[in-house]
Amino acid sequence: MLLVIDVGNTNTVMGIYKGKELVCDWRVRTEKNTTEDEFNLLATGLFAGSGIRTEVIHKTIISSVVPPMVSILDTFCRKYLNHAPHWVDAKSSAGMPILYSNPREVGADRIVNAVGAYDKYKTALIVIDFGTATTFDAISEKGEYLGGAISPGIIISAEALFMRASKLPRVEIFTPPETVIGKDTSGSIQAGIIYGYAGLTDGIVRRMRAEMGGAPKVIATGGLAPLMADVCDTIEAADPNLTLEGLRIIHERMEGK
Repeated sequence: MLLVIDVGNTNTVMGIYKGKELVCDWRVRTEKNTTEDEFNLLATGLFAGSGIRTEVIHKTIISSVVPPMVSILDTFCRKYLNHAPHWVDAKSSAGMPILYSNPREVGADRIVNAVGAYDKYKTALIVIDFGTATTFDAISEKGEYLGGAISPGIIISAEALFMRASKLPRVEIFTPPETVIGKDTSGSIQAGIIYGYAGLTDGIVRRMRAEMGGAPKVIATGGLAPLMADVCDTIEAADPNLTLEGLRIIHERMEGK
């Protein structure tokens, strides 16, 4: 079996593949100050809960945007899984040309999303990842990574509002309000954050489409993708497991399968 791990600044997403089938997956908080032994306790607990034994995990591939996690996860794999993991970067982009001025600046998660989306849809794409940052990545019809845009994520923007405006309460932002015109403070904050980000998303997508020409397909991923797909006009599909699928595809291509 193949273990795939994507380490983000806020959350780490893991999955187990048997061939092309995603057997199980988990989303946990990224703990930068953990050790390989503590991570093993977490991982083996998750594996056991899904009936997965560590002995059946023969390969691992990881994408990470959190440098301190690299040595932790590398040691975890070598010590507890008895193999060295593959790490995703611009050089392991599985044949996708990276047309950034400096390809090494492209985050591993953005490469993985681009590869996974293009393999699935085989057309020009804009991939939006609603994570700690909200990233927009453009892929050409030929399968080239063109570049993109990065904006602050929904959660950290909301946290900044709550921290700076002392009279504003923290509110649930995982459910959109029924109306944009809020009838109380909580509803007004929900509307401003959720519909405000919908406007940001649609605005950037429309500008990117104009620059790319044609009609690239717009795919959303990340934990908030289903929510934002419901309130954005330009998002055509939400695929929360896109990053895991991209990791599987890159691993297969690196293995020559």
